Amino acid sequence: MSLSPGDLEAIWLTLKLAVLVTSLLLIISTPIAWWLARTQSWLKAPINAIVAMPLVLPPTVLGFYLLLFLGPDGTLGSALDSLGLSPLPFSFSGLVVASMIYSLPFVVQPIQNAFSAMGQRPLEVAATLRASPWDRFIHVALPLAKPGYLSAAVLGFAHTVGEFGVILMIGGNIEGETRVLSVQIYDHVEALEYGQAHLLSLLMVAFAFCVLALLYSLQKRTKSTPHFGPY
Repeated sequence: MSLSPGDLEAIWLTLKLAVLVTSLLLIISTPIAWWLARTQSWLKAPINAIVAMPLVLPPTVLGFYLLLFLGPDGTLGSALDSLGLSPLPFSFSGLVVASMIYSLPFVVQPIQNAFSAMGQRPLEVAATLRASPWDRFIHVALPLAKPGYLSAAVLGFAHTVGEFGVILMIGGNIEGETRVLSVQIYDHVEALEYGQAHLLSLLMVAFAFCVLALLYSLQKRTKSTPHFGPY
Protein backbone atom coordinates (compact mmCIF):
# COMPACT_ATOMS: atom_id res chain seq x y z
CA MET A 1 0.00 0.00 0.00
CA SER A 2 1.30 3.44 -0.96
CA LEU A 3 0.36 7.01 -0.30
CA SER A 4 -2.39 8.40 -2.50
CA PRO A 5 -2.16 11.80 -4.24
CA GLY A 6 -4.54 13.15 -1.59
CA ASP A 7 -2.23 11.87 1.16
CA LEU A 8 0.81 13.48 -0.43
CA GLU A 9 -1.07 16.74 -0.85
CA ALA A 10 -2.09 16.66 2.83
CA ILE A 11 1.49 15.98 3.89
CA TRP A 12 2.79 18.87 1.78
CA LEU A 13 0.12 21.24 3.12
CA THR A 14 0.93 20.19 6.69
CA LEU A 15 4.66 20.80 6.24
CA LYS A 16 3.98 24.14 4.56
CA LEU A 17 1.74 25.20 7.45
CA ALA A 18 4.20 24.03 10.12
CA VAL A 19 7.19 25.80 8.56
CA LEU A 20 5.29 29.07 8.12
CA VAL A 21 3.73 29.01 11.60
CA THR A 22 7.02 28.13 13.31
CA SER A 23 8.93 30.85 11.47
CA LEU A 24 6.37 33.52 12.35
CA LEU A 25 6.12 32.36 15.95
CA LEU A 26 9.88 32.53 16.50
CA ILE A 27 9.77 36.18 15.45
CA ILE A 28 6.66 37.12 17.40
CA SER A 29 7.59 35.15 20.51
CA THR A 30 11.02 36.75 20.96
CA PRO A 31 9.87 40.15 22.33
CA ILE A 32 7.14 38.45 24.39
CA ALA A 33 9.59 35.99 25.93
CA TRP A 34 12.21 38.70 26.52
CA TRP A 35 9.72 40.91 28.34
CA LEU A 36 8.32 38.06 30.42
CA ALA A 37 11.82 36.92 31.41
CA ARG A 38 12.94 40.36 32.58
CA THR A 39 9.94 42.29 33.79
CA GLN A 40 8.86 42.73 37.39
CA SER A 41 5.51 44.21 36.38
CA TRP A 42 2.28 42.97 37.94
CA LEU A 43 1.16 42.25 34.37
CA LYS A 44 3.62 39.36 34.10
CA ALA A 45 1.29 36.84 35.75
CA PRO A 46 -1.80 37.62 33.63
CA ILE A 47 0.26 37.78 30.42
CA ASN A 48 1.87 34.45 31.28
CA ALA A 49 -1.60 33.02 31.87
CA ILE A 50 -2.87 34.31 28.52
CA VAL A 51 0.11 32.83 26.67
CA ALA A 52 -0.35 29.46 28.41
CA MET A 53 -4.13 29.22 27.96
CA PRO A 54 -3.94 27.04 24.81
CA LEU A 55 -2.25 24.40 26.97
CA VAL A 56 -5.38 23.89 29.08
CA LEU A 57 -8.25 24.95 26.83
CA PRO A 58 -9.91 22.21 24.78
CA PRO A 59 -9.02 22.78 21.11
CA THR A 60 -12.71 22.94 20.19
CA VAL A 61 -13.30 25.76 22.68
CA LEU A 62 -10.36 27.74 21.34
CA GLY A 63 -11.43 26.99 17.77
CA PHE A 64 -15.00 28.08 18.46
CA TYR A 65 -14.01 31.49 19.81
CA LEU A 66 -11.46 31.97 17.04
CA LEU A 67 -14.21 31.18 14.56
CA LEU A 68 -16.39 33.88 16.11
CA PHE A 69 -13.52 36.37 16.23
CA LEU A 70 -12.30 35.72 12.69
CA GLY A 71 -15.74 35.23 11.10
CA PRO A 72 -17.61 37.86 9.07
CA ASP A 73 -19.42 39.12 12.17
CA GLY A 74 -16.36 38.99 14.44
CA THR A 75 -14.09 41.86 15.41
CA LEU A 76 -11.24 40.98 13.08
CA GLY A 77 -13.50 39.43 10.45
CA SER A 78 -15.64 42.56 10.08
CA ALA A 79 -12.51 44.74 9.92
CA LEU A 80 -11.12 42.61 7.10
CA ASP A 81 -14.47 42.69 5.35
CA SER A 82 -14.55 46.50 5.49
CA LEU A 83 -11.13 46.50 3.80
CA GLY A 84 -12.43 44.22 1.06
CA LEU A 85 -10.36 41.26 2.20
CA SER A 86 -11.56 37.66 2.26
CA PRO A 87 -12.63 36.16 5.61
CA LEU A 88 -10.05 33.98 7.33
CA PRO A 89 -12.18 30.97 8.34
CA PHE A 90 -11.99 28.00 5.95
CA SER A 91 -8.82 29.27 4.30
CA PHE A 92 -5.12 28.52 4.59
CA SER A 93 -4.51 31.98 6.04
CA GLY A 94 -7.04 31.20 8.74
CA LEU A 95 -5.15 28.00 9.56
CA VAL A 96 -1.95 30.00 9.96
CA VAL A 97 -3.54 32.48 12.39
CA ALA A 98 -5.28 29.77 14.42
CA SER A 99 -2.17 27.57 14.54
CA MET A 100 -0.01 30.47 15.71
CA ILE A 101 -2.35 31.12 18.63
CA TYR A 102 -2.66 27.43 19.48
CA SER A 103 1.10 26.78 19.35
CA LEU A 104 2.15 30.07 20.99
CA PRO A 105 3.07 28.64 24.44
CA PHE A 106 5.16 25.89 22.87
CA VAL A 107 7.42 28.58 21.40
CA VAL A 108 7.26 31.39 23.95
CA GLN A 109 7.98 29.34 27.05
CA PRO A 110 11.22 27.58 25.95
CA ILE A 111 12.63 30.94 24.80
CA GLN A 112 11.48 32.62 28.01
CA ASN A 113 13.14 29.87 30.06
CA ALA A 114 16.39 30.33 28.13
CA PHE A 115 16.39 34.09 28.68
CA SER A 116 15.69 33.60 32.39
CA ALA A 117 18.40 30.95 32.79
CA MET A 118 21.19 33.17 31.47
CA GLY A 119 20.68 35.70 34.27
CA GLN A 120 21.77 39.34 34.32
CA ARG A 121 25.55 38.89 34.64
CA PRO A 122 26.40 38.50 30.91
CA LEU A 123 24.36 41.59 30.04
CA GLU A 124 25.94 43.60 32.83
CA VAL A 125 29.44 42.65 31.65
CA ALA A 126 28.54 43.70 28.10
CA ALA A 127 27.18 47.00 29.43
CA THR A 128 30.50 47.75 31.15
CA LEU A 129 32.12 47.37 27.73
CA ARG A 130 29.78 50.10 26.45
CA ALA A 131 27.61 47.76 24.41
CA SER A 132 24.25 49.30 23.56
CA PRO A 133 21.01 47.55 24.65
CA TRP A 134 20.52 46.37 21.07
CA ASP A 135 24.08 45.01 20.87
CA ARG A 136 23.65 43.26 24.21
CA PHE A 137 20.50 41.59 22.97
CA ILE A 138 21.84 40.57 19.54
CA HIS A 139 25.38 39.56 20.48
CA VAL A 140 24.92 38.29 24.03
CA ALA A 141 21.33 37.32 24.80
CA LEU A 142 20.43 35.61 21.53
CA PRO A 143 23.54 33.38 21.34
CA LEU A 144 23.08 32.32 24.98
CA ALA A 145 19.41 31.58 24.32
CA LYS A 146 20.15 29.39 21.29
CA PRO A 147 19.17 26.12 23.05
CA GLY A 148 15.79 27.63 23.89
CA TYR A 149 15.26 28.69 20.30
CA LEU A 150 16.13 25.23 19.01
CA SER A 151 13.72 23.65 21.45
CA ALA A 152 11.01 26.18 20.61
CA ALA A 153 11.40 25.58 16.89
CA VAL A 154 11.15 21.80 17.25
CA LEU A 155 8.19 21.95 19.63
CA GLY A 156 6.34 24.59 17.61
CA PHE A 157 6.80 22.65 14.38
CA ALA A 158 5.76 19.34 15.91
CA HIS A 159 2.73 20.78 17.67
CA THR A 160 1.52 22.41 14.46
CA VAL A 161 1.89 19.15 12.56
CA GLY A 162 -0.22 17.32 15.13
CA GLU A 163 -3.09 19.81 15.39
CA PHE A 164 -6.62 18.60 14.72
CA GLY A 165 -9.42 20.22 16.74
CA VAL A 166 -8.56 23.86 16.06
CA ILE A 167 -7.73 23.04 12.45
CA LEU A 168 -11.10 21.39 11.86
CA MET A 169 -13.02 24.23 13.53
CA ILE A 170 -11.28 27.03 11.62
CA GLY A 171 -10.32 25.36 8.36
CA GLY A 172 -12.93 22.71 7.86
CA ASN A 173 -12.02 20.02 5.37
CA ILE A 174 -11.21 21.60 2.01
CA GLU A 175 -8.97 19.53 -0.25
CA GLY A 176 -5.80 21.34 -1.22
CA GLU A 177 -6.62 24.28 1.06
CA THR A 178 -7.20 23.16 4.66
CA ARG A 179 -7.09 19.35 4.60
CA VAL A 180 -3.91 18.73 6.55
CA LEU A 181 -2.50 15.37 7.61
CA SER A 182 -4.53 14.96 10.80
CA VAL A 183 -7.77 15.71 8.93
CA GLN A 184 -6.76 13.32 6.15
CA ILE A 185 -6.37 10.51 8.69
CA TYR A 186 -9.80 11.34 10.09
CA ASP A 187 -11.28 11.17 6.58
CA HIS A 188 -9.73 7.73 5.98
CA VAL A 189 -11.17 6.43 9.24
CA GLU A 190 -14.62 7.82 8.42
CA ALA A 191 -14.46 6.09 5.04
CA LEU A 192 -13.33 2.83 6.73
CA GLU A 193 -10.04 3.03 4.85
CA TYR A 194 -8.07 1.69 7.77
CA GLY A 195 -5.06 0.72 5.70
CA GLN A 196 -4.43 4.28 4.54
CA ALA A 197 -5.19 5.64 8.02
CA HIS A 198 -2.73 3.15 9.49
CA LEU A 199 0.01 4.17 7.06
CA LEU A 200 -0.38 7.89 7.77
CA SER A 201 -0.65 7.25 11.50
CA LEU A 202 2.61 5.29 11.45
CA LEU A 203 4.26 8.27 9.80
CA MET A 204 2.97 10.49 12.61
CA VAL A 205 4.23 8.04 15.25
CA ALA A 206 7.67 7.97 13.63
CA PHE A 207 7.67 11.75 13.42
CA ALA A 208 6.75 12.08 17.10
CA PHE A 209 9.55 9.69 18.09
CA CYS A 210 12.10 11.66 16.05
CA VAL A 211 10.97 14.93 17.63
CA LEU A 212 11.32 13.57 21.17
CA ALA A 213 14.70 12.02 20.38
CA LEU A 214 15.90 15.35 18.96
CA LEU A 215 14.69 17.26 22.03
CA TYR A 216 16.47 14.92 24.44
CA SER A 217 19.59 15.09 22.30
CA LEU A 218 19.52 18.90 22.40
CA GLN A 219 19.00 18.82 26.13
CA LYS A 220 22.00 16.56 26.64
CA ARG A 221 24.32 18.50 24.35
CA THR A 222 23.58 22.01 25.53
CA LYS A 223 23.18 21.18 29.25
CA SER A 224 21.07 24.30 29.50
CA THR A 225 17.87 24.61 31.45
CA PRO A 226 16.37 21.15 32.04
CA HIS A 227 12.97 22.52 31.15
CA PHE A 228 12.62 22.24 27.36
CA GLY A 229 8.89 22.24 27.00
CA PRO A 230 6.04 24.41 28.16
CA TYR A 231 5.25 21.95 30.96
